[in-house]
Amino acid sequence: MYWDVIKVQPVAPRELAVQFADGLTGVLHIDTSFCTGVFKELLNDRAICGATVSNGVLTWPNGLDLAPDTMYHEIKRSPDGRYNLRR
Repeated sequence: MYWDVIKVQPVAPRELAVQFADGLTGVLHIDTSFCTGVFKELLNDRAICGATVSNGVLTWPNGLDLAPDTMYHEIKRSPDGRYNLRR
């Protein structure tokens, strides 16, 4: 799919640069307010840096993942190419 993540790279504390299959790029900011429940581990900035891509999905070693279609649409509609993930 066009929204499959093909590349992820840490670029700043709590931020990941992502690239999608169709070439769209953007930055995902993971706000601490998002880091509750199963995402509590992402309160640790080093854990965020452990993100990888598996089958088009942004994942972490502990099995957490984020929906690539939502990230894609939020980044695409953002004037600055950023998706601020928060509660």
